[in-house]
Amino acid sequence: MPDFSAAAALAVLPTIWADRQSALHPAGGRAAFAAEAAWALFAGGALIFLLVLIALAVALYGPPAWRRRVSGHAMVMGAGIVFPVVVLSALLVYSLGLAAAMLRSEPPAAARIEIMGEMWWWRVRYLDQDGHVLFETANEIRIPVGQPVDLLLGSENVVHSFWVPNLAGKLDMVPGRINRLRIQADVAGRYRGQCAEFCGAQHAKMMFDVQALSAPAFQAWQQAQQQPGAAPPVAAPQLRQGQQIFLQACAQCHTVRGTRAAGRQGPDLTHVGSRLSLASGVLPNNVGTLAGWIAGSQHIKPGNGMPAFNQLSGTQLRAVARYLENLQ
Repeated sequence: MPDFSAAAALAVLPTIWADRQSALHPAGGRAAFAAEAAWALFAGGALIFLLVLIALAVALYGPPAWRRRVSGHAMVMGAGIVFPVVVLSALLVYSLGLAAAMLRSEPPAAARIEIMGEMWWWRVRYLDQDGHVLFETANEIRIPVGQPVDLLLGSENVVHSFWVPNLAGKLDMVPGRINRLRIQADVAGRYRGQCAEFCGAQHAKMMFDVQALSAPAFQAWQQAQQQPGAAPPVAAPQLRQGQQIFLQACAQCHTVRGTRAAGRQGPDLTHVGSRLSLASGVLPNNVGTLAGWIAGSQHIKPGNGMPAFNQLSGTQLRAVARYLENLQ
């Protein structure tokens, strides 16, 4: 008997992901411009293709008089030169008009965010009006809904490409250069993005999330992110043990503000417990996945820059994972 439940799940999943990661489901003004241009170009291409098929059918199977007309000098000049020039010129003018509309009368950005492509994750720094870093996070971007946000995109290793299909077109991240991309989410929600330029072995697992929050929720989140990491309570020996192990084994690569951990190679973990995912969108964020990532990151994402700490006992792994979960 066929498994209708599995078939139904497979039918529903593409619809779910289409809403979260699709250029054809725009959730912001710039993405809407891009989607409009895509549909116009698709319609123009489909019309040209249809006319070519009609001409081919007439040339092969039409009456002799029609076939002579299709092969005549006027048809060749008109359909082969004049028609493509007129159609392509019209599409070019239309596309340039849309691009100009995207740049016209831009209001000031509500936030400025510097994003650096790493191997294979995203370093995210929120900046003040003078360009100074307010705080740093990783693999997750939060923006106010209905307001424009400027992204300053760069790379410290190879070429990456930043792409959130629902919010904007893709833009390359080139070493030694900062490119600017403006995005805006007109609908609150969570949108998936990822690297769109092959950058190495784990390119396919270099994802991120963009969350569009209400203005008050965004301001509250920003203020919370600027605070140091939560210190373990005296009455929580497991958390204190986890912090001690973390400072011994992880402080060389990771930062937790408010502690002596000030490493710069890996992601800032000051508020890692509040993030939605781990390993650049590969795992959901909970105690079990935290412990699994610490113990076997090379099995989950081979070639990433974090060594596997499989020498830690189960008790030690749980302690470190609980400590990181507590960093809200």
